[in-house]
Amino acid sequence: MSESQFLLPDVGEGLTEAEIVSWKVAPGEPVAVNQVIVEIETAKSLVELPSPFEGTVGELLVSEGQTVEVGTPIITVTAGASAPAAPAEPVSEVAEAEADAAQSVSHEADEPKAGAVLVGYGAAGHGTSRRRRVTHPGTAAIPVTFTPAAPAAAATPAPAASPAPAPAVAPTSSAPAGASPVGSAPVIAKPPIRKLAKDLGVDLALVTPTGPIGDITREDVLREATQASVFRNIQTPAWPDDREDRIPVKGVRKAIANAMTTSAFSAPHVSLFVDVDASRTMEFVKRLKTSPDFVGVKVSPLLIVAKAIIWAVRRNPTVNSTWTDEEIIVRHYVNLGIAAATPRGLIVPNVKEAQGMSLLELAKALEELTLVAREGKTPPSDMAGGTITITNIGVFGMDTGTPILNPGEVGIVALGTIKQKPWVVDGEVRPRYVTTVGASFDHRVVDGDVASRFLADVASIIEEPALLLD
Repeated sequence: MSESQFLLPDVGEGLTEAEIVSWKVAPGEPVAVNQVIVEIETAKSLVELPSPFEGTVGELLVSEGQTVEVGTPIITVTAGASAPAAPAEPVSEVAEAEADAAQSVSHEADEPKAGAVLVGYGAAGHGTSRRRRVTHPGTAAIPVTFTPAAPAAAATPAPAASPAPAPAVAPTSSAPAGASPVGSAPVIAKPPIRKLAKDLGVDLALVTPTGPIGDITREDVLREATQASVFRNIQTPAWPDDREDRIPVKGVRKAIANAMTTSAFSAPHVSLFVDVDASRTMEFVKRLKTSPDFVGVKVSPLLIVAKAIIWAVRRNPTVNSTWTDEEIIVRHYVNLGIAAATPRGLIVPNVKEAQGMSLLELAKALEELTLVAREGKTPPSDMAGGTITITNIGVFGMDTGTPILNPGEVGIVALGTIKQKPWVVDGEVRPRYVTTVGASFDHRVVDGDVASRFLADVASIIEEPALLLD
């Protein structure tokens, strides 16, 4: 009988090594072509590798938890082995979304309950759009499934008690999400909003309404859910018995450490900050949400800021460059990176060719990144080739911060929280929606005047989105 060895393949662009996470087969078991045999962790993704051979598993050559280089034999298959089969369509896409009937109730009600947080979309993005089945460039010659890490279980609100006449009492923490405390002002919220609150474990009585009639909006619920997720650990845990925890530096954490160290110590950072009146952006976002063209599409202030960055790049192209020691390469296209906090760590997928997208196309592209990142299935090709990045620390309640450049880029923008503050308008103090926008640049490439003009251009769009019509 013949015996074939399966070598660890390069499942991404430039992969050099990977960790064997778990074997899906055992010696002596039959295996078919394209059957998943092992799960590996690269610097960016969890990947399921299918077998290119048919036969019987001979020997597992690498133990779970071991990191090996690309090209290392990891398993043998005996009997019935054949040459690798023609590559099948990569299984790197999720299955179909919820049934159309469930979606038709209300797109506002179909919110995810747990998963990764795309910085800029809060603890839960929009879950109604169906993803297109596409083959990503740079996919390996064998079908690959990008598998999410297990998300934390979503908080489940306590079930409502059967209604019965009772005297008015103070509300308790066991009240079901979406219920109004007895004796308090009634909560005004549409049924889809109440369902969303229930799914996310949000008590509507604790939510500050911002709707036109004092009603609670979808954004109000998501904001409360985001804040709750940030401060989820209400009780301080006791010190563990072990005096120390030792966490191996590998996978995504190792990649993040290497990238941030390289960036911080090779590119001289300079940072700028500006406070911006974002009231008209908030009004614009509200109008987009009621537009028939944007039905079922996630719309947030991040969309406007992303469009503002693309517009400002065209006016200040140097911020969209890369430094190579021998030359500065100015890119006349925008692959817009969006920093994403996932269960496995920080990743920066990017929207390819964003400069040619309409506002609606950009909104759909950002939503696609949200879905993929939440599932932990972002392929390496989606994280390669970025030209400039935005990170939204506002979803964590932060006003501003000093972002570190993504390696290979010379500009990054940080969007802070948008909240009402006193603001002087025509000599009068008025409540306005205000945010702080920060940005860092590689001073080898971007001079102070260019950095200032770029950030001023971004701020001008946030203050007046109508400028995008130019």
